[in-house]
Amino acid sequence: MGNSLILIPMIVYLVIMFAIAIYTNKLSSGSGSFMEEYFIGGRSMGGFVLAMTLIATFSSASSFVGGPGVAYSLGYGWILLAMIQVPTAFLTLGVLGKKFAIISRKIGAVTVTDYLKARYNNKFIVISTSIAMIVFFAAAMVAQFIGGAKLFEAVTGYSYIMGLVIFGIAVIIYTTIGGFKAVAITDAIQGIVMVLATIFLLVAIIKAGGGMEAITAKMIATNPSALTPTAGGKISIPFILSFWVLVGFAILGLPQTTVRCMGFKDSKSLHRAMVIGTVVVGFLMLGMHLVGALGAYVVPGLAGDGAIPGITVSVLPPVLAGIFIAGPLAAIMSTVDSMLILSSASIIKDLYLNYGKGKIDEKNLNRISFITTGVIGIIVFIFAIKPPSIIVWINLFAFGGLEASFLWPTILGLYWKRANSTGAIMSIVTGVGSFFIFSIYKIKPFGMHQIVPTLAVALIAFIIGAYLGKETDKETIKLFWGE
Repeated sequence: MGNSLILIPMIVYLVIMFAIAIYTNKLSSGSGSFMEEYFIGGRSMGGFVLAMTLIATFSSASSFVGGPGVAYSLGYGWILLAMIQVPTAFLTLGVLGKKFAIISRKIGAVTVTDYLKARYNNKFIVISTSIAMIVFFAAAMVAQFIGGAKLFEAVTGYSYIMGLVIFGIAVIIYTTIGGFKAVAITDAIQGIVMVLATIFLLVAIIKAGGGMEAITAKMIATNPSALTPTAGGKISIPFILSFWVLVGFAILGLPQTTVRCMGFKDSKSLHRAMVIGTVVVGFLMLGMHLVGALGAYVVPGLAGDGAIPGITVSVLPPVLAGIFIAGPLAAIMSTVDSMLILSSASIIKDLYLNYGKGKIDEKNLNRISFITTGVIGIIVFIFAIKPPSIIVWINLFAFGGLEASFLWPTILGLYWKRANSTGAIMSIVTGVGSFFIFSIYKIKPFGMHQIVPTLAVALIAFIIGAYLGKETDKETIKLFWGE
């Protein structure tokens, strides 16, 4: 039998998200181009909303459920890995923000693939990156749907399928109806909920354990390796260093975060978001992973993805558990809605309008976009019905695939005049191909994560292709560099 005291606050939270979607849909209707409004929010995000939507999109089931679950097993070593993500907002907005925003406004881009089309003027690049985005987003969204449903099941006591239905329907409906603006506003709210949930959970776990001194003493007595950076050798140094690439530098290749650089209002908003984003990401990563690591010695006997839900139910009263489990739920929802809207944009804008029907009137475009977003959500929902085991590894696989596809064509296209379509094609093909080979055959040179050799191969291929292929035409150079 489920716990209705936990279920009711969660349902209220989902209803509020749905109401926001309807409200933003009404605000957006008739306020400009449907494409810009639905897929990029009219480029009107202020600093706080930009920071929170970037954080909420980057944070996910992996950050709030999977990662802390690993910290529960390994201790402080996994917290060290998680903290590598602290500069993500600063790095994304600092490196890409201003130039990406200027270029996207010049060419009317609403997706990263729009930018790649204008920079390289190549059909293969547009189609291949669109397909890569849809495939890897689908894998990541399946992980998020599983995380949301498992969280629901563990905390409320109701079935996994019931959780999947409630969570899936809520996210699909509010994303489909509200578009990017609803996603951005709900992400901002969800970011606040994440911060509050982290504070309450961290305070509750420390209090339940009798304070930090008592919990640390128990760790020293029972498992001293949990206090070491390598978890007593369970986390290798090369693996730690390669995480600086996977969830550090290479996040510049994640289209779900880089597209945020197209949607902010002005430079002041950008600079404010860089500061807010860095502080909030640091707090969330430290707080939630600390909950996991400390929780192993306060609420023992849990494992993996069930650790955070189990801790929450154990240390908080039912009503508070229902309210503050909305933190992990918010992280999951905000990742799904961003990927859902970008997958829809990729199909409609990058494939259908560019290489299908061409121009289409606003009314039909509106209807097709709604249908496409809904259908993608339903497909992901179906794949999540029979879940695989560990969320964090599915999520990291999707991250790696997106970075292999987008990192070098995005960065080098913005900052290297010599970058051309030959280099980008060679980078995409060798990057995605080598990532699959390294992942399938579990090839980890020197114990590093597969993303490191993947990006090295892709970079070499890009440079070779750039010098073998034709130089970029003068019109593109003028558009991107004003020369």
